[in-house]
Amino acid sequence: MLDSSLQTQLKGYLERMTLPIELVASLDDSDSSRELDELLGQIASLSDKITLRRADDDARKPSFLIVRTGSDVSVRFAGIPLGHEFTSLVLALLQVGGYPPKVEADLIEQVRNLPGDFLFETYFSLSCQNCPDVVQALNLMSVVNPRIRHVAIDGALFQPEVEARQIMAVPSVYLNGQPFASGRMELAQILAKLDTGAAAREAEKIRTKDAFEVLIVGGGPAGASAAIYAARKGIRTGIAAERFGGQVLDTMGIENFISVQETEGPKLATALEQHVKSYDVDIMNLQRAEKLIPAQEPGGLIEVQLASGASLKSRSVVLATGARWRSMNVPGEDQYRNKGVAYCPHCDGPLYKGKRVAVIGGGNSGVEAAIDLAGIVSHVTLIEFDTRLRADEVLQRKLRSLPNATVLLNTQTTEVIGDGQKVVSLAARDRATGESRSIELEGIFVQIGLLPNTEWLKGVVNLSPRGEIIIDDRGQTSLPGVFAAGDATTVPFKQIIIAMGAGSTAALSAFDHLIRNSAPAAPVSAAA
Repeated sequence: MLDSSLQTQLKGYLERMTLPIELVASLDDSDSSRELDELLGQIASLSDKITLRRADDDARKPSFLIVRTGSDVSVRFAGIPLGHEFTSLVLALLQVGGYPPKVEADLIEQVRNLPGDFLFETYFSLSCQNCPDVVQALNLMSVVNPRIRHVAIDGALFQPEVEARQIMAVPSVYLNGQPFASGRMELAQILAKLDTGAAAREAEKIRTKDAFEVLIVGGGPAGASAAIYAARKGIRTGIAAERFGGQVLDTMGIENFISVQETEGPKLATALEQHVKSYDVDIMNLQRAEKLIPAQEPGGLIEVQLASGASLKSRSVVLATGARWRSMNVPGEDQYRNKGVAYCPHCDGPLYKGKRVAVIGGGNSGVEAAIDLAGIVSHVTLIEFDTRLRADEVLQRKLRSLPNATVLLNTQTTEVIGDGQKVVSLAARDRATGESRSIELEGIFVQIGLLPNTEWLKGVVNLSPRGEIIIDDRGQTSLPGVFAAGDATTVPFKQIIIAMGAGSTAALSAFDHLIRNSAPAAPVSAAA
């Protein structure tokens, strides 16, 4: 299972354990159980603090419990946590084994103080880049608080269970047998759902903050870059983000980030956050901006009001709110979101193994999604509104070579149809003939581009007809002291590396604005 190089690395990590742990396996005669047995045997051989025994006492097979010897501290995996979940496995081994988690002390204390008993079940897929954050957060919670239990379940290995619960997107989290959340979540977000007073306490903390010299709104590549460049100038810098990392967190493979041949979105987002934290930057995560109030006088303070009810003030502002996946805006789409309508083929594709699906969109992302899905599903239909595909020719050739893929051009999706619980078909119209048709399927993957997160700025700064913030070559908006960068702006190419450069430009322009608009020194009194 693990090659010699990976075993050597894992052995080094396991040396950080301070307490003995036990791996308790529940297996049957399946191939997957034999694979898990081999994996657990390899892990146990790498540390004298790990013992392995077989109990077969869990209903889910294959599964295993990681338990701190002589205690109630434990974490359970149902499946074989490799792929994106291998890091989750390593962290679980370390944390159950006494290695302290690298999490803010106030969050740890918040977990310890949660009242009640909690049983979390998280359904993941090994190809999902968003799942590990949820799995690792809930694993950590179960280690810190013995009244919290968590089992991470590979949906691909437990298809009957997935179908019974009608899980059509990952990560999907159940709490005490009831749906709790779907999609990527960090520890702070999970705690905010459980601890209803947390948001109010955080808003109160924000209200007491002094004014910033540069306030960045948004925590993606543009926002992170702006924060670093501003902080390096030695000025008071803050960053308010709805989720640090932004859309990068939803990006699978990144192969065009110069000097880094290949990486993944969540890894890059973590690196960005660590880099920002190495400077004196006040990071306010899970904060959504709702209103921008211009300075009332030249050189005055600009105000950003947050959804929490708090507000922040600053002498200059950098808007880096990014963009989100564009929706089809057809009947049934919202009703069946995460019930057959999906936006991440890498995350949710394994849940549609052997089923019929459609991909909406003929750009690179749409064609790549169709190619990936064709290796999993029984048939994929790609639907493009235009009369031709816009993807690179090499991708188009690959798609056309697949025997289980169909391309419909000049076709408009008109409705998502379901049975009240899940998607059963899609209605589409031929734009040339006007003829309507129904396509029977179980999944629809939407890949039709981006929509800037700028609705809250309408009427305050000038926006393009597409809703993008209009900026000049210095990142200046129509509002003095307010700059912008990244995918939310009129920059012609939406790329990570371009957003980073634009973020640094906006921060340097904001610094230049502060220098040129400094309040004059108070005059010296003539009276002695």
